[in-house]
Amino acid sequence: MQPFLDDEDANPYPEGSDSRRKQLQVAEGTDIAYGLAKRYNIKTAWGTDILYDPGKAARRGALLSKMVRWYTPAEVLKMATHDNAELLAMSGPRNPYPGKLGVVEEGALADLLLVDGNPLEDISLIENAAQNFVVIMKDGKVYKNLLS
Repeated sequence: MQPFLDDEDANPYPEGSDSRRKQLQVAEGTDIAYGLAKRYNIKTAWGTDILYDPGKAARRGALLSKMVRWYTPAEVLKMATHDNAELLAMSGPRNPYPGKLGVVEEGALADLLLVDGNPLEDISLIENAAQNFVVIMKDGKVYKNLLS
């Protein structure tokens, strides 16, 4: 599910407008849906369509970190990695990734990040990848390494 929230960066509509009322209704539905999923232990995946908008793509970490309204930081990170990988694996021939996803083990397709800090204690660290991701590795290739 994509979380549609009523917060400072998600309100493009004038107060009192029909669009604003609809936005508030969607935000309330989002809160209910995640609340019920958490309460009844329903596995959810996390996603957003902003990945296709270069101007907004940098905000995906901030959107993901907002999931702590309903989940712990560990649950949020697991949802965005392991649980999303399970969902992709269930898509059969439409799975865009041939191989094992969502785990760090030999032979698996895994991207690795080294974060300057502990996102389990402070999920907001994932909001600023440029500053807080000190190592980024994808497909076995290091793309960023601030340790050397």
